Amino acid sequence: MALAAPVIDLNGVERTFPGSPPVRALRPCALRVFPGDYLTIVGPSGSGKSTLLNLLGLLDRPTSGSYLLEGLDTSTLTEDQRTALRGRRLGFVFQSFHLIDHRTVAENVMLGLLYRNLPARERRDRARSALEQVGLERRLDALPTTMSGGERQRVAIARALVGHPAVLLCDEPTGNLDSHTTGTILDILDALHAEGITIVAITHEESVARRGTRTIHITDGALAEPVRP
Repeated sequence: MALAAPVIDLNGVERTFPGSPPVRALRPCALRVFPGDYLTIVGPSGSGKSTLLNLLGLLDRPTSGSYLLEGLDTSTLTEDQRTALRGRRLGFVFQSFHLIDHRTVAENVMLGLLYRNLPARERRDRARSALEQVGLERRLDALPTTMSGGERQRVAIARALVGHPAVLLCDEPTGNLDSHTTGTILDILDALHAEGITIVAITHEESVARRGTRTIHITDGALAEPVRP
């Protein structure tokens, strides 16, 4: 059986920020993420995790190297094309939730369909389905201000899922949560992975990193994937 093509394919990707002296935040690296992977990338503060995530999320461009997303060379795209591709094919879960307090849960989730020309009923149905995946289907009309931190992160996960992305990118998804709520969120990510969703999670916690099926360490901008026995 032929191996599936990678969803994410980095080749020689490097990021240096100009300055005196220039700062090399990410050393030349190669990385492939395949459909169904649950990849965790772990490293301390300042190791280059955020730089890598910004590149994977099309929020920044590499200084050199190539990035193929589902086979598409992202270096050839205009900023508008990158924005549209990001909205259609990537789902983001951030440490700080990024919900709009005066919008309902359903309205926040439907923001994940901003780049889809869908009828209002279908947007609502998709939001309900995504909220079912995280156990919040009864809270469609609630406001984020009435919810716990764990519930708000579950809304954020639903928003990331609603557009059926190729990859779910998670930036320290448990960073603002207590240990019990962290376990709940990680269980949800495990369940989503079991459904076939491709996940890349950035973390500084080894206990979170161990939930992935693959783990890469990043130190001083260099990636290293341990050899499994």
